Amino acid sequence: MRIENKNIIEVENLTKKFGDFTAVNAISFTVKKGEIFGFLGANGAGKTTAMRMLIGLSIPTSGTGKVANFDIYKEAEKIKKNIGYMSQKFSLYNDLTIRENIRFYGGIYGLSKSEIKQKTEKILVDLDLKSVANKLVDSLPLGWKQRLSFAVSMIHDPEIVFLDEPTGGVDPYVRRQFWETIYDAANQGRTIFVTTHYMDEVEYCDRVSIMVDGKIEALDTPKNLKKQFQATNMNDVFLKLAR
Repeated sequence: MRIENKNIIEVENLTKKFGDFTAVNAISFTVKKGEIFGFLGANGAGKTTAMRMLIGLSIPTSGTGKVANFDIYKEAEKIKKNIGYMSQKFSLYNDLTIRENIRFYGGIYGLSKSEIKQKTEKILVDLDLKSVANKLVDSLPLGWKQRLSFAVSMIHDPEIVFLDEPTGGVDPYVRRQFWETIYDAANQGRTIFVTTHYMDEVEYCDRVSIMVDGKIEALDTPKNLKKQFQATNMNDVFLKLAR
């Protein structure tokens, strides 16, 4: 079974305030190992702020949380070393070659020279990029940049990967291909925590959390959410909550 009965993220009453403004308001949820967890919300709903607390980039105002069994207050640096992260902009360096990008991130994550060499060759073979390994990343089509960035985010074998709107600006066919890559990673026991604006992608998630004005207003499987809100698709669910 892909999803294990073990929580890899645990959050309780997590809150973030900026002065008098509450960006994240006492949210609580868990994510199980091997789960594809969708984290949704309109711009300004608080999802990016919440994610920044989970990945160790922002200190919460109050509440508790653990990611990969590390405390988000006391062990933020350990969290950073034990998670993967892919942003919407893919975070690759266009003026470096494909091989150089892989090696660079291997070094960032603290891999040894032999590990970097081994991982580099594996990624190049898995993505069928060996013949163009010495070409600049800038020469790759957008979909290939996306797949490479995802592979690089997992070069250190993290238990969980955070994907922050990874398919923004990508055409539907390439988005579907990328989700097949996500499924492959999840089937290997990796947990995927993903934010997206595309409601068709939400259907691919095991469970979905929807934030509105800093609070989690709904959390369940896509099937159950559609039933709960008497909606035919997740876009209708999202619109009912956002309004």
